[in-house]
Amino acid sequence: MGSAPSIAADLAARPYTKAPALAAVYDWTGFYIGVNAGVGLGRDRLQHDWIGAGTPYSFYTSPQGGFGGGQFGYNWQTGSVLGPIVFGVEADFQGAGLSDDRTNFSIIAVNTAYSQKLDWFGTARGRIGIANGPVLSYVTAGYAFGNVKTNATQSALGVTSTFSTDRTQSGWVVGSGVEAALGGNWTGKIEYLYLNLGNKTDASTLFAPTTINTEIRENIFRVGLNYRIGGKAYAPVAAANWAGFYLGGNFGSGTGRDRSSMSIPAAGIVETFNLAPDGINGGVQAGYNWQAANWVFGLEADIQGSTQKDNKTCVTFCTPGLVLAAYDATLPWFGTVRGRLGYSVGSTLFYATGGLAYGSIKTKIATNSFVGPVTQSFSHTNTGWTAGAGIEMPFTLLGLLGPNWTTKTEYLYVDLGSTSDSFIFGATPATTTRSVTEHVFRTGINYHFNSPVVAKY
Repeated sequence: MGSAPSIAADLAARPYTKAPALAAVYDWTGFYIGVNAGVGLGRDRLQHDWIGAGTPYSFYTSPQGGFGGGQFGYNWQTGSVLGPIVFGVEADFQGAGLSDDRTNFSIIAVNTAYSQKLDWFGTARGRIGIANGPVLSYVTAGYAFGNVKTNATQSALGVTSTFSTDRTQSGWVVGSGVEAALGGNWTGKIEYLYLNLGNKTDASTLFAPTTINTEIRENIFRVGLNYRIGGKAYAPVAAANWAGFYLGGNFGSGTGRDRSSMSIPAAGIVETFNLAPDGINGGVQAGYNWQAANWVFGLEADIQGSTQKDNKTCVTFCTPGLVLAAYDATLPWFGTVRGRLGYSVGSTLFYATGGLAYGSIKTKIATNSFVGPVTQSFSHTNTGWTAGAGIEMPFTLLGLLGPNWTTKTEYLYVDLGSTSDSFIFGATPATTTRSVTEHVFRTGINYHFNSPVVAKY
């Protein structure tokens, strides 16, 4: 019969109960079908020499909006020296409402307006990922297609002319995501896809016979719900212990949709357009969680360095040596202070998040007029708000890390408000504005200063 200390040790509280036998080995193999919804943002560069000066305007339309659709696929799971690897194929189709009609160039008696829309899109992709029990982290790539509408309308000296295309374009897609079991045969996922739907050159007769060049690039952020057909049902183990402090780092990408304008009243010039800085973000975060049963409440702060830049937007004639206004828009750094509300399914935490955002906004405008080339710079630190969602789960890195490590995949929408600056175009006063909004998709790793957050499968 064991001693008293031994009995006490056996009865000591543990962060987890033992997983039932049916959850001991989670197998992703099999067919699945599901639905998805999310938000999309285009970064579609147009080049158009609409005045026939020999050098085209260069600008971005940024179709943004919601979408929803369905997907189906098949997974194969196999063992490897890296652990369980999952290979899969997936096809999806979405109805979409991504649109943008902001871009408008008005110079004296000539006004040119552009709009663009993505009505629907779909993909057929391969997937490969590493499974950690009921959590699958994966990368994906394949074929993409979608319906793109581009329109331009010009009014000059009382005469209106139009240009339009409405066609299905195809190309390629690449992305990544995390999928996790919810219980029974259901799984949930968060995913980012980058769609390249190709480049097109079309003839235009606006003002002068020229061409319009378009580059269609879409950023897709979505969540999905899948049902595994014929899969072995999953019963989650007891909720992981998320309470306590944590510290970590993160890495990802960001794309801006900065609604901007430039006006030179004395010259009769009013132009509205998008600045679209994109690039890589990386930084650190720290936070604290409280937990009540499966519900997790938390606070988190982070700060990021960023390479996001748009140095390809050029407006106001854009003719080097004559007249131009070329922009160089950057987001050098930003950060957030957010609340988190999540629900733990076994060792996986699904959460929503929102709060304060802050960041540095820098804009350079290179002008060239009859007084010669001049570059003027503006810098602001703005505050605003952010909202998003994510999944956090155990991270052992092939058994090299201990049970206190987790990784998270997260989407954030960041709004840093507006800036307004005065500058001189030649010898003429001018004004520029910029409203900064960012879409951020990132992955992070955390170390928790508490009981282990990893359940064993």
